[in-house]
Amino acid sequence: MVMSMNNFLTWQVHGNADHDGGILGILTGLLTFFEDLTATGGSCGFLSKLMPGLAGMDNIHPLLVHFPIAFLVAFFALDLTASLLKKPHWREAASYFLYFGAIGALFTVIAGFMAAYSVTHSETVHHIMLRHQYFGLSVLTLSVVLSIWRLKSGATLTGAANNFFLALSGLMCILLSLGADLGGLMVYNYGTAVHAVQTPDDCHHHEAEQ
Repeated sequence: MVMSMNNFLTWQVHGNADHDGGILGILTGLLTFFEDLTATGGSCGFLSKLMPGLAGMDNIHPLLVHFPIAFLVAFFALDLTASLLKKPHWREAASYFLYFGAIGALFTVIAGFMAAYSVTHSETVHHIMLRHQYFGLSVLTLSVVLSIWRLKSGATLTGAANNFFLALSGLMCILLSLGADLGGLMVYNYGTAVHAVQTPDDCHHHEAEQ
């Protein structure tokens, strides 16, 4: 299931399907609109003044990626704690973190595919980027599967089913961390999508407080 969904999403976002009437086409159009808005700085440069970092981005993937990370990690931590302490109401609250995380992951993955075509990168970075994409698609797939499972069963899972659910949630967070690590590698080791490079004269060193 994970592999087939990953292949479907890759095929859709890479432009090999008709987006005119599909939900992915609508979401891609929405993300393109926001990218165009930030690229122009909005009306009279308002956005560039309010959020200069956002206006300076080639794409909004780096901005969106924080949301699924925060929501899905918070979901797993709260859901695991609630399961161990037998707090069903906590698990119900955790469900919303899962749902928002899945939605955030969808937007982030689509923006990530768009970003892959908007930045110049080397062959080495391209291979890292492909692994980063696979991790992102896996996280998206697991978050959607877990969301559907939770919607159908509620927060009342027990026994082996609950253990399997928590195991998948933990796996999702591990894959999320591995994908984030590769994202950091592309930016901080290879300077992907980085415009400015500091020279020795630009460097500022913080003095340690005594």
